[in-house]
Amino acid sequence: MPPLWLLQVSVAAVWLYEGLWCKVLARSPHEFEVVEQVPFFAPSTSHALLRLLGVAEAALGIWVLTPWQPIAAAVVQTALLIGLNSAGITFSRQRIPDPAGMVIKNAAFLLLAWVTASAVAGRMGA
Repeated sequence: MPPLWLLQVSVAAVWLYEGLWCKVLARSPHEFEVVEQVPFFAPSTSHALLRLLGVAEAALGIWVLTPWQPIAAAVVQTALLIGLNSAGITFSRQRIPDPAGMVIKNAAFLLLAWVTASAVAGRMGA
């Protein structure tokens, strides 16, 4: 098994990339195109919401780096990804090049998140 710190950094890096780079710094226009398809948000609201989501994702990445409540962090990651994938497929399917691939990649990522959380919890004796 890889060192625990490497697992944590791997999971955190995904959240920091998705949150800071793609959403807060707006380096992925595709993210904005997907959110703009949600029918009950105005474009300006969509952009603000996406940036707020980016801050939350970055905070989640930082949380993963700590030993605090690792199972709760995995639950939050799971709920967030299920919610985001469901909303993306429901409202923006035509903007997502490969919805099935997105779900498969996120399922694999969540497996890594749960393995990491379980290892952190095991180390803490929780």
